[in-house]
Amino acid sequence: MTTPDATNVLHSTQIVIEQALRRLGYSDSMVELLREPMRVLTVRIPVRMDDGTTKVFTGYRAQHNDAVGPTKGGVRFHPDVNEIEVKALSIWMTLKCGIADLPYGGGKGGVICDPRKMSMRELELLSRGYVRAISQIVGPNKDIPAPDVMTNAQIMAWMLDEYSRIREFDSPGFITGKPLVLGGSRGRETATARGVAIMIAEALRMKGIPLKGARVVVQGFGNAGSYLAKFMYDAGAVVIGISDVHGALYNENGLDIPDLLDKRDSFGGVTNLFNQTITNDQLLELDCDVLVPAAIENQITEQNAPNIKASVIVEAANGPTTLEATRIVTERGILLVPDVLASAGGVIVSYFEWVQNNQGYYWSEEEVDQKLEWMMLKGFRQVYEIHQTRKIDMRLAAYVAGVRKTAEATRLRGWV
Repeated sequence: MTTPDATNVLHSTQIVIEQALRRLGYSDSMVELLREPMRVLTVRIPVRMDDGTTKVFTGYRAQHNDAVGPTKGGVRFHPDVNEIEVKALSIWMTLKCGIADLPYGGGKGGVICDPRKMSMRELELLSRGYVRAISQIVGPNKDIPAPDVMTNAQIMAWMLDEYSRIREFDSPGFITGKPLVLGGSRGRETATARGVAIMIAEALRMKGIPLKGARVVVQGFGNAGSYLAKFMYDAGAVVIGISDVHGALYNENGLDIPDLLDKRDSFGGVTNLFNQTITNDQLLELDCDVLVPAAIENQITEQNAPNIKASVIVEAANGPTTLEATRIVTERGILLVPDVLASAGGVIVSYFEWVQNNQGYYWSEEEVDQKLEWMMLKGFRQVYEIHQTRKIDMRLAAYVAGVRKTAEATRLRGWV
């Protein structure tokens, strides 16, 4: 069943896609084609559970547009996964790939489940069952999955093995975010957070605020949020607040991030170990230099946007700020670095992994990080220039930059 928030995420994405295409001078037909994925597959996956019963899970794979090249995007395992959300996420992946100038269109997948309540055996069977169900529409030259919310390198390894069994040859380029020994790339696990850290440093530079000593608030302490907090801590910034699903921690003098990382569980939970906590709502309104929503959609809304005290908002999560909130914070002079730019580090290093798999030659972590920084800064400067020259907000500027490549490839192929 579709939730109202999920519907809003797709609808708001379609609004900005249309605005971007209109500004680029494309036709109604192009708008109609790019406002929805070209292909969405719904699958049913039976899994024999540990108690002997068979549970049937529902999964999805959306492929937004493959005019530029194969589609690319993560697979999330989460109880709130739904078709509308997966569609929106596939469109965002197209935009991320466009901003980074990657030879991909956007894809996304998900399975409705709660990995926290499943054994490793059940997760393995579900992962393999999902690959079997979508195997006809994915592959290293069709659609390349990757980790996302509540999936990891081990799940990618199971998916890779299942796909290799089906195709009867080893195909490391089928999936990214794999363990190193199975063809993974150095730097992939930290890529999203490192990309966000690069964007924070650049946004602060635009604002004339030194990174060292900058007060940072990170909402969400999963893969992206926890690594980001560590990067900020190591860079000399003061991380004054973090949160997870249980609540939030705040210390105006800075939190001990290495200690929190040692204590967090495998799903990013740590605040439940503390008595003195604040709410997520209070966290978002803390007085800080940088606010990083790294959790879920629709966290900054028209209700709390007037109370945001950050100078810079950098979106590590997908869709954390609504369109109305984007307008409000922009008018208040807050520099917002949108999700399709800020969190592109993951797909950029996934592209590096795919390239390394295809050529059979693997890079050092330093080389990966250097190439990532160059591509992230190139993307930021392109979006920031559009933002300034066209006098539009950073989100619309990112959509203009992101959709242009796919629209032009679609036109040149003669589809529209």
